[in-house]
Amino acid sequence: MGKRIISRRRGAGTGRYRSPSHRHHGAIVHPPPERVLAGTVVAIVPSPGRTAPVAEVAVPDGTIRVLASAGLATGDRISFQEGPVERGSILPLGRIPDGTIVSNLEVKPFDGGRLVRTAGSSALVTAHAGHEVTVQLPSGRFKQFLESCRAQVGAVGGGGRRERPITKAGKRFWGTRSLARPPFKVRGVAMNPVNHPFGGGAHQHVGRPSTVSKGTWPGAKVGRFSRGTSKKRRRDRRERG
Repeated sequence: MGKRIISRRRGAGTGRYRSPSHRHHGAIVHPPPERVLAGTVVAIVPSPGRTAPVAEVAVPDGTIRVLASAGLATGDRISFQEGPVERGSILPLGRIPDGTIVSNLEVKPFDGGRLVRTAGSSALVTAHAGHEVTVQLPSGRFKQFLESCRAQVGAVGGGGRRERPITKAGKRFWGTRSLARPPFKVRGVAMNPVNHPFGGGAHQHVGRPSTVSKGTWPGAKVGRFSRGTSKKRRRDRRERG
């Protein structure tokens, strides 16, 4: 009897494929909008569960953790909700002028930040029109946000992480372990027959049709999915017409 393919065994990240929670700092979200305050950066610490570092900001009633912007250092001042447009400050888009680089944008007002959160990524505020602000995302797409949506001024820190070489397989294993990602991707034709439908044989080749139908059982649904019926009908109409 064959085994389940690795993607099915990983599932939603259960068991050994789950990221160790004791290494995380918790959810990094913008503070509630009613907390209009300012603080001082007291430390910038690495966060194994994410690509970007985390900044600890001391405020009058405690400590707040935010994503560390590029160039942010200990001793810098950060404003929340109101204040000057400085590196690391979290302000509504309506208060941020055009041409400013931002990150950690909110899709809906006060959702805590959803977009542009990976290390080195940034977006650009391009225009203000009424109650909407146009922002150019890292993909190049222009998207409109409500002026009450908040963003962090500056690009996300840790942008040079891809330039650092991974010298050993063990470092890659433990690095992706914290991110709950597979460290390596093994081809199906390189596996044994019990591990993958494409495995086995005298040499590495699929040895069978690599397209599967939509109704194939999950353990064999690997390779390229066949063309949908609606597309076939449109193609047949074009050929007949």
